[in-house]
Amino acid sequence: MVGFLTKEDALCSTHRNHLHAIAKGVDMRAMLAEIFEKSTGLCGGYGGHMHLFDSDLKFSATGIVGAGVPVALGHAYGARLKQNNAVAVAVVGDGAVNTGAFHEAMNMAGAMKLPLIVLVENNEWAISVPFSAASATETIAERAPSWAAHGVRVDGLDVEQVVDAFSNAVQRGRAGQGPSIIEAMCYRFRGHFEGDADLYRSTEEKERRRAADPIERIKATLIERSLATAAELDGIELSISNSMAEMLASVRSDPSPDAADARRYVFVD
Repeated sequence: MVGFLTKEDALCSTHRNHLHAIAKGVDMRAMLAEIFEKSTGLCGGYGGHMHLFDSDLKFSATGIVGAGVPVALGHAYGARLKQNNAVAVAVVGDGAVNTGAFHEAMNMAGAMKLPLIVLVENNEWAISVPFSAASATETIAERAPSWAAHGVRVDGLDVEQVVDAFSNAVQRGRAGQGPSIIEAMCYRFRGHFEGDADLYRSTEEKERRRAADPIERIKATLIERSLATAAELDGIELSISNSMAEMLASVRSDPSPDAADARRYVFVD
């Protein structure tokens, strides 16, 4: 998303939103402060890690499965009214495509040819239910014509494939060619939540799939093309890790929200 979206483009994410916020350009310190529920956070510490918002960058997140698509639809319709050439992106998981909100939003986007891009992170599991057991179609991308949308399925662990598909979808949206669905096939390397025993997948499967870590794949590609050396990449990783550690230490010392303001954002005068 970096390099393709502008400040006017909207991005509506899920409860797993941190990387999407970074891709949209959200200030990382303010985001980390919100994750730790500090008053210096994006939402003053009241939203927490699942509800990050940056109104200036039109970035939002929700913990409700599939609920980001109608929000992105609203942004797409707003762009149509303003005629500002903006697009709206919704990121969802494969489980979200079976919700009513997803279908209704896609149908309206197709009927009105709105600049909506839906990026589906298909990690093949909706908690403990495999995608194959919950979908009437083999892929999600093949459903796109039902909503007069462009649909494509890519290897979501291949950076270049995702970049090409996303670039094309943005161009289509800005050109008035209607909505797009990008089904990015990926894999959930850990359980659905921290306490998940994750017994519904075999150890062999998880070990085999972890070997396709996208970070390691792109590092190997950069080295193979002589765009960077292993030492340079290790140096970059170490530098970023150190910066993150310093940021974390700084954020931990920030003040928490004042208890007197507990109901400040609950009621409207």
